[in-house]
Amino acid sequence: MRLRGTRNMRGLGFFLKEKRWLIIAFIVGVLLYLAPTPDGLTDASKTVLVISVVAVILFVTEPVPLPAVAFMIVIAQVFLLQGVDSKQVAQSLMSDSVVFIMGSLMLAVAIVKQKLDKRLAYLIVRMTGTRTLNISVGIALVSGVMASVIGEHTVAAMMLPVAIILITLTSDDPKKVRGLAAVLLFSIAYGCSIAGIGTPSGGARNAIMIGYWKEFYYVEGDASTAKYLVDYLAWIKVAYPVFLAQLPFVVGILFLTFKPEYKHLTRSVVKLRTMVEKEGPMKSSDWVAIMVFFATLLGWIFFSSELGLGIIALMGAVAYMLLGLVRWEDLNSGVNWGVVWLYAAAISLGIQMKDTGAALWVADSFLGVLPAGMDEGIGLLASVSVLTTLVTNTMSNGAAVAVLGPISLNMAATAGESPLVLGFITAISSAFAYLTVIGTPACTIVYASGYLKTTDFLKVGWKMVIMSTIVLLAFAAFYWPAIGL
Repeated sequence: MRLRGTRNMRGLGFFLKEKRWLIIAFIVGVLLYLAPTPDGLTDASKTVLVISVVAVILFVTEPVPLPAVAFMIVIAQVFLLQGVDSKQVAQSLMSDSVVFIMGSLMLAVAIVKQKLDKRLAYLIVRMTGTRTLNISVGIALVSGVMASVIGEHTVAAMMLPVAIILITLTSDDPKKVRGLAAVLLFSIAYGCSIAGIGTPSGGARNAIMIGYWKEFYYVEGDASTAKYLVDYLAWIKVAYPVFLAQLPFVVGILFLTFKPEYKHLTRSVVKLRTMVEKEGPMKSSDWVAIMVFFATLLGWIFFSSELGLGIIALMGAVAYMLLGLVRWEDLNSGVNWGVVWLYAAAISLGIQMKDTGAALWVADSFLGVLPAGMDEGIGLLASVSVLTTLVTNTMSNGAAVAVLGPISLNMAATAGESPLVLGFITAISSAFAYLTVIGTPACTIVYASGYLKTTDFLKVGWKMVIMSTIVLLAFAAFYWPAIGL
């Protein structure tokens, strides 16, 4: 009996240690829920903020799987918010943004299934030559262009084998290619990060912000609100130049921070060419897969305003299945459905923050603590960018925009600034998650290669944050007004 009791105590102790942040989050939530309601808040808006605080703690510490956090958000809305029933919450979960995220993840699986990594690596070095600097530029550019249309997690997964091939063909000893590995792998991660802002399909955060603009400001039949229906081309016009402007700085920062051991990769390129030649010419299925992808891209560009981004993404995924390029079993096992639920719940909570007035209260409070001159104009844009950067380095960029989007948009109304400008600042700044391994899927994926240390991200990340912030504010001050934003 005594032995069994000792085991039970040990089991309880292990559980408490393993779930300590879950317990802390619940305690914080209960204390905040029972605390007096601050001036300017209703009971409903205070409850939404309490749910948000608990959710952020769980996002950062991950004591339970993140999909479980999503389900807890949904349940909390139904049971804790008066006047909100399960039907309303369910309707808020399935927006076009969520359908788009789901369809994009399915497209990602279909594209990776084609296994074109060696051919892509050889194509890059044929364009750039064998000089390490040029190859780094080529990897960052190709990663960026692809990530701007199909999402950084997909591209990072596709490009990682490309870099690993070049690294391992250079040397089997990781210690002898440490600098080279860092430059090539960060070229992928940061190329993806800075490019994910370029188009609506580049990341969930972009679709989330587009959904917020439509939800908060667009009124059907009111021509004056039509500008808040931001389509694919309108987003590209604003954000794609920001990506292109950062690209040369990325490579420069990487080469200043890490010193590659080899200035040329001639030997590894020769080995790579031999491997590609053995695989023979591209199959007809490869070309069909590429055609389906470009057809989906054209659909986003020309028909997203009528059909929505989500339906077009689903059409692309269905086309891959109908043509036999991917099976449902592949999609079912390859898509992280928990991510879909996570974004759906975060968007739903963001809508409640807006409807209850919680976002407006937080926006007013944030403006109230800013120093003189930082609550308007370029100072406000810089403040929002810094706030978003800090948050996005502790959770996924999509979740950061889902939480901060309503706050930023309400801040714009309070400060007399454009909701479109503040929205773009928030969405783009959410890509500045350069400091941590968990900041973006691309960073997590390249870290999984085993060639990088967590300290490497801090070593180069702070330089990237400063550079990206300066570039973004420069575009906000000069380019965006020139195009009428």
